[in-house]
Amino acid sequence: MTAPLSGARAARVFLCFAFGYLLSYALRAVNAVIAPALVAEMQLSNADLGLLSSAYFVSFGAMQLPLGVWLDKYGARRTEAGLLLCAALGAAVFASSGSLAGLWIGRALIGIGVSACLMAAFKAYRQWFPLERQSQLASWMLVAGTSGALSATVPVTLALPALGWRGIFWVVAALLLVVAGAIFFFLRAVERQFDGGAAKGGGALAADGGYRRIFGSSYFWRMGVPGLLNHGIFFALQTLWAGPWMTTVLGKSAQQTGQILFAFNFVLLLSYLALGWAAPRLVARGWNTHRIIGIGIGGMVLAQAAMLATSAPMAWLLWLVLAASVPVTTLVQSHVALAFPAALAGRANSAYNLQLFIGAFATQWGFGVAVDLFKAHGAHAADAFRATLAIAVLLQAGALVFFLLNRAQAGNPRP
Repeated sequence: MTAPLSGARAARVFLCFAFGYLLSYALRAVNAVIAPALVAEMQLSNADLGLLSSAYFVSFGAMQLPLGVWLDKYGARRTEAGLLLCAALGAAVFASSGSLAGLWIGRALIGIGVSACLMAAFKAYRQWFPLERQSQLASWMLVAGTSGALSATVPVTLALPALGWRGIFWVVAALLLVVAGAIFFFLRAVERQFDGGAAKGGGALAADGGYRRIFGSSYFWRMGVPGLLNHGIFFALQTLWAGPWMTTVLGKSAQQTGQILFAFNFVLLLSYLALGWAAPRLVARGWNTHRIIGIGIGGMVLAQAAMLATSAPMAWLLWLVLAASVPVTTLVQSHVALAFPAALAGRANSAYNLQLFIGAFATQWGFGVAVDLFKAHGAHAADAFRATLAIAVLLQAGALVFFLLNRAQAGNPRP
């Protein structure tokens, strides 16, 4: 049996996948910063903007179920490298488009292309790294992703006057090509070292009723409903509607909004690191993981409810409270994977991701539709945003109640 990776080879594998996920997350979040420039140049309504940004999520979500099969059949290296070429094409289409339809197609191609960035990494890490490193690697990947969200705030704001939003997407297209090449060529020797482990994954494809077993599990739905609503709505806020909220409801300038979003994502990054350190220690002291999840989701709901009550100059600090609460959703996803046999873990993660991105797509589009609808009935723009967020808060509160009242337990528990 081949020894797990360590040293320089391990670092190279991590960096290749981490840069891919960094770009994926940056592309997920960048519309929150470039939204004013997009709206001004393309004459988009709030509904148009929501539909455009949600293209990423609907295409990303549609890829999740086949992605689990491809990763088992072709391996992480070839699957992610090939899909990143699609993402580079999407960035080029987005940068060169002059219509909403063209922008939507570009955004959808990007969503397809980056759909493997996290799942491919997890697949490779499980095959190539020691078991005791898995949770640490997962935390580091989330730090890399949040770093991508950070790069889409102040850096993009500073680059916009010089490059414009089109120039930024041309730069991203080039970076995606570089990362695709690095994953495909630099990791070939590592894959061979493990005897092309992808080919050996074929047995998992024959597992009877893989996705049927997952979607038929009451425990999956106990965790999946918060993924659909709480985690999905947060993604939609983080990657699009946080920016318009700052400018429309709190009256912040574009520069101030970029700085606030940078602080928001920086707190999110620190919170991921803190949770990675604290969660196992809390569990070791007797804390139930479901209790930790419930507290975190409760914090998310309360922070958003408080946003509805104030437009004070310092109200943006409530977004930092939200960021501090959000990382608990990573415990939800990890418990979904641990609830099923190892042969189904990849598909369990993909099934959860599908719930998350359905929620994000519906919210990104639906939020804009609701805002425009409230405005059409005479509401002031800021009040329309508040009314729409109030609906989102009620949905999240309902998901929290469902999670707390549902007593389903994992069918395949792990220590």
